[in-house]
Amino acid sequence: MQRIAEVTRKTAETEVYVKLNIDGSGMSNINTGIGFFDHMLTLFSKHSLFDLEVTAKGDLNVDTHHTIEDTGIVTGQAISKALGSKESVSRYGTAIVPMDEALAMVSLDLSSRPFLYFDVTFPGEKAGDMETEMVEEFFRALSVHAGITLHIKLMHGKNSHHIAEAIFKAFGQALRKACETDPRIKGVLSTKGTF
Repeated sequence: MQRIAEVTRKTAETEVYVKLNIDGSGMSNINTGIGFFDHMLTLFSKHSLFDLEVTAKGDLNVDTHHTIEDTGIVTGQAISKALGSKESVSRYGTAIVPMDEALAMVSLDLSSRPFLYFDVTFPGEKAGDMETEMVEEFFRALSVHAGITLHIKLMHGKNSHHIAEAIFKAFGQALRKACETDPRIKGVLSTKGTF
């Protein structure tokens, strides 16, 4: 079964298209109009091994908020759709990733119970052309719409670019582990028999 999904969302503020293949090779084509965010999504694709295509047009004359949040919504919906019933998936994934002086931990559960714990302080208000506070907003939107219990913790770091990069890489690594299938898992990995 192919774990591929396409989702489009159009509002008065944004138009976002996401296509992803969970069982890809980390190929990406990203264009959100926000260079630093494109870089982060490219890192996520490479480290998750998801093939990822994202096109977003938003009201960047206002700020980056609507574009980044809505991209999180659509990416989350695409992850949920591609996972389907989640039969035989490993469910949990954890990664601790360094990026120079920064070290980030991401641990997640494909639980269908959305929750975000975000313990990160950025030293700068922006990284490139993106407000650093939008990292949390992206992952909140994604976790809600993907149904992921998501914990993100910065263990240490001084450079906002490095911190964000460590987080997105760790998220990709952790999600890849959680989405891996195991033929020994019959149905879903839950004593309830469902998520």
